[in-house]
Amino acid sequence: MAEIVLGIGTSHGPMLTTPPENWHLRAADDRKNTHPFRGRVWTYDELEKARAGEHFADQLTPEVTHARFDRCQTAIATLSRVFQETAPDVVVVVGNDQMEMFADGLVPTFAVYWGDTVPNSLPPAEYASRWPEGIRIAMRAHAPDEPTEYPGCPELGLHILKSVQAEGFDLASMQKLPPHRGGWTSIPHAFGFIYHRLLGDQVPPTVPIVENTFYPPNQPTVARSIAFGQALAKAIRGWDRDKRVALIGSGGLTHFVIDEEVDAVILEAIRAGDAHILERLPESAFQSGTSETKNWIPVIGAMAELGCQPTVVDYVPCYRSEAGTGNAMGFVYWKAA
Repeated sequence: MAEIVLGIGTSHGPMLTTPPENWHLRAADDRKNTHPFRGRVWTYDELEKARAGEHFADQLTPEVTHARFDRCQTAIATLSRVFQETAPDVVVVVGNDQMEMFADGLVPTFAVYWGDTVPNSLPPAEYASRWPEGIRIAMRAHAPDEPTEYPGCPELGLHILKSVQAEGFDLASMQKLPPHRGGWTSIPHAFGFIYHRLLGDQVPPTVPIVENTFYPPNQPTVARSIAFGQALAKAIRGWDRDKRVALIGSGGLTHFVIDEEVDAVILEAIRAGDAHILERLPESAFQSGTSETKNWIPVIGAMAELGCQPTVVDYVPCYRSEAGTGNAMGFVYWKAA
């Protein structure tokens, strides 16, 4: 029978790739947008005024931003090393799509890709030129310069589909990826970051699982994500193959507005080995970028079910504006005893 030997949770935000001296490029976008935060939606100016007492200017000095950027690079290197040392045979990645391959016509709550190969590539230059500079810089972390394909694991993917269906989950099935709106075909960036940046394109057979974290009305609740993680762990361990499997969650933590109080609850749940602690948080906390934390929740639920002890490598709140916008970066792993 298969064995889950490693769990990983990692952020994948653009600020992990963008040098700190260019974080202001993302902050410029923040000023144009509205932001969900603590139960309501704010304009940037409203948010800056409401959070003035938190003195975010102190978090924006070159000394602070460069130190935090460096901590993130060290944490990613640690997760990469742990993965390499563990050397799993198969990797299952839970990530999300941000209208990259899906569109308004079809957004499944959960989907399993079980194709023979997993394509990953950068967008065509003409298409990418329409994006803000900060996004173009960040994309370098998501795919190699030349298009590549990683080995899929269709046998495990199909087994997961059948097994979790028996547990009450009806998942969308994908053997081919829908093309991006720009016309090219590639796994979404939540997965590309794991394959390219974390694993250095040395990817064992893999099963991508897509969770709709961003888009109402069919976002899974925290409780549903926990239950899915438990069903996923059961499915993997029930696979009739002598394989060692890693389970990775990609995304989070709080962004585009950082909320260290919410992040503290997430880290408490991880350290306590009790995913249900996350149910203290309202669903309104898991909107916009923060919703990507739900990619971690199945992993948290699975590893808690298995009784694996976590190691929190680092937690780094990377602020980029006086309104407290930015990305709180988290890096965690669990190893089987």
